[in-house]
Amino acid sequence: MTGAVIARLPDGRLHLHHGPIDLILQTWGDPMATAEAERRASARFGSILAELVSELPLLRQEGGQPTGHVARKMAAATRHFAPKFITPMAAVAGAVADAICAEVAIDGITRAYVNNGGDIALHLAPGHSLTCAVAVGSDLPARVTVRAEDAVRGIATSGWRGRSWSLGIADSVTVLARTAAEADAAATMIANAVDLPDHPGILRQPASDLQAESDLGARLVTVSVFGLTAEDIAQALDAGEMAAADFHQRGLIEAAALFLHPQTRTLGPLRLKEPAFD
Repeated sequence: MTGAVIARLPDGRLHLHHGPIDLILQTWGDPMATAEAERRASARFGSILAELVSELPLLRQEGGQPTGHVARKMAAATRHFAPKFITPMAAVAGAVADAICAEVAIDGITRAYVNNGGDIALHLAPGHSLTCAVAVGSDLPARVTVRAEDAVRGIATSGWRGRSWSLGIADSVTVLARTAAEADAAATMIANAVDLPDHPGILRQPASDLQAESDLGARLVTVSVFGLTAEDIAQALDAGEMAAADFHQRGLIEAAALFLHPQTRTLGPLRLKEPAFD
């Protein structure tokens, strides 16, 4: 595997790429602090993939107890959802974003985000905020403003149409939580809960047939959804909304948006506007 590639995008953001990890980093603040934050982020980024690869067998197991810093954050974020099936890999994208964001949270940086394929970690100094685009539908994306005084520092999205396999049928589930790792894990679990287990219009295949080393093993993952009535969609979203409400009551998430075309359910402060980072 080739080494980490770090490049400046035309708009000034930093692009960090290594194997399956693809991050976008943007910071605001004092120019000297920004330069130091980017140096720290770049230095840390170079070692993360090797750390995770060294513990992959543990990370692909339920209840795995890895020792690496990022791997331990993954395990901690997913442990909340046991005994439902979940492995630390459900939080990998968010945990990596959190780790890089921690490197840029230094004096002089007022705002920052690390976007790992849609799973986002935030840093906000007192008195500052960020407005982030999140996926809650096919036609009307949403924007949510996170303020320094809010508990939210992570945003993540999951669903059967995304880059990871899902046990459910949600087109997308976006979660706001205290960390990106926790948001990542919760989005996975809520997306799994949006489901109609016996519906003939849902096609599934063993995850291991699609990706030999998937942490999902032979569990059936969604590969196609068709023929749903409005009542079917509402029933599936009801199940996901029930899971999201439970996680919210337990303090695991701050907000969520669930989308199964053409219906959307939201829990918490999500507003429909044009997408952007302010």
